[in-house]
Amino acid sequence: MRGGLVPLRPFGDTRAMSETLDALSLALGKRLVAAGLRLATAESCTGGWLAKVVTDIPGSSGWFDRGFVVYSNVAKEQMLGVDAAMIADEGAVSEAAARAMVAGALARSEAQIAVAVTGIAGPGGGSEEKPVGTVWFAWALGEEWVDTQRLQFAGNREEVRHQSVRVALERLLELLDSGG
Repeated sequence: MRGGLVPLRPFGDTRAMSETLDALSLALGKRLVAAGLRLATAESCTGGWLAKVVTDIPGSSGWFDRGFVVYSNVAKEQMLGVDAAMIADEGAVSEAAARAMVAGALARSEAQIAVAVTGIAGPGGGSEEKPVGTVWFAWALGEEWVDTQRLQFAGNREEVRHQSVRVALERLLELLDSGG
C-alpha cells in the first residue's frame, strides 16, 4: 500500500475539473495504445465517472475494454466475484475490497490493466473509522498487484468523486510510465 491519508484540495471550478480529466484521459489513451494494453475499471463511489471520462476521448474503443459500476455490495459480488464474507468482515470501503474489485475487473474482461475505486463520497455514510471522503484504490497490471492506496479527500460529494477519478487516472499514467 502506498501513502496513507493525504488530503487533496478540491477544484472549485467545474470547467477546470473537466479540462483536467480530459487531459489525463487523453494522455492515458496515448500511453495505453503505445503499450498495446486495454483498460478496465471497477467503480463504486465514482459511479462510472472514470469510464465516462475515458470514453469521452475519440478512439477510446481501441484501448478501453469495459467498466463495471458496482455501487451496491451485491453488484460487487455478482459482477466482480467479490466475496460477501470479506465485505462483511472488512467493509466495502477497504483495501481488501479494492483488491478484490480490481482482480474481478481483470478476470471478467479482456483488459491487461485495471483500476478499482471504492469509497464514501458523502454527504452521509461516514464513520469515525471511515469518514466521508475516505477512498480506497487498487491498480493492477496483469496478474501482479501493482498498488493500493487509501486517501482522505476534502470537499463535497462532487469534489470527492472528481478527486477520486483524477487520482485513478494519474496513478495509471505513473504505472504506465514506470512499467509497473
